[in-house]
Amino acid sequence: MSVSLAPAALPTATLAVASPWASRSLTLPPLGNLDAYISAVNRMPLLTLEEEQSAARRLRDHNDLDAAGRLVMSHLRLVVSIARQYLGYGLPHGDLIQEGNVGLMKAVKRFDPDQGVRLVSYAMHWIKAEIHEYILKNWRMVKLATTKAQRKLFFNLRSRKQGFRADALDGDTHRDVLSDTEVGTMARELKVKPEEVREMETRLSGGDVVLDPGPGDDGEDSFGPIAYLADATHEPTAVLESAERDALATEGIALAMSELDERSRRIVSERWLKVNDDGSGGMTLHELAAEYGVSAERVRQIEVAAMKKMRKALAVYA
Repeated sequence: MSVSLAPAALPTATLAVASPWASRSLTLPPLGNLDAYISAVNRMPLLTLEEEQSAARRLRDHNDLDAAGRLVMSHLRLVVSIARQYLGYGLPHGDLIQEGNVGLMKAVKRFDPDQGVRLVSYAMHWIKAEIHEYILKNWRMVKLATTKAQRKLFFNLRSRKQGFRADALDGDTHRDVLSDTEVGTMARELKVKPEEVREMETRLSGGDVVLDPGPGDDGEDSFGPIAYLADATHEPTAVLESAERDALATEGIALAMSELDERSRRIVSERWLKVNDDGSGGMTLHELAAEYGVSAERVRQIEVAAMKKMRKALAVYA
């Protein structure tokens, strides 16, 4: 036995049950007509206590699926009513009803008529549990509440927050952040820590962020947080490259400079390695030419030859 409300479309089907319900079959309306579905379930007759007890015992003792159908369909209006309370989470009403129907069928399967309670009271827990689970899984891409305390906060924080705004004496009904007094009051009412209230408020105020958006509409890669969240400093290749650069800048340069004569060493040092306090470099070609009594072109030739010898010495670090 199954009563299902498909989230994308409502198929046309007829669910018939045993006499005296045979003449009261539930005909699901055409595709997508949620209002007609709600109207249909609201016309289903309610069971008296004796009828409910009898059907529940037939299901429990004899696995009577017709009795299960009577119990389920007589409470479909309860699912619609409960699902309507969760429309503020932005999820489709049909999907909420679908999940609530699953909870109702679970409740009917586990219902014990000898416990002294009506099915409507017993089923409310199962219906809400299924709807809660659906909301937690689909409200955001990242699940916001995992522990029991977090789930309680998730489903109570917004309603309590709206209550605080309605009772505000300072007229600041548009303030989004809870005050310390409001946080303390809510923590006491829900029996959680104030820090947990603050944390859930922060989670609810945020939104989903795609770390790696991928290609955009124009085919180009879109920029996402992954571009600046990635830490390449401990990536193995980057670590090896950094170690090689450090070795090249210390041992390698020292070894290459030791291969040069004194004049070539000074020319290379002045032209490439020296940095003054003001950010300027060392001596120019003309200044070095005047010091050694040669032309600037000759200094340049000595520099080129020295650099070639240094590259050969640094080949061992390649």
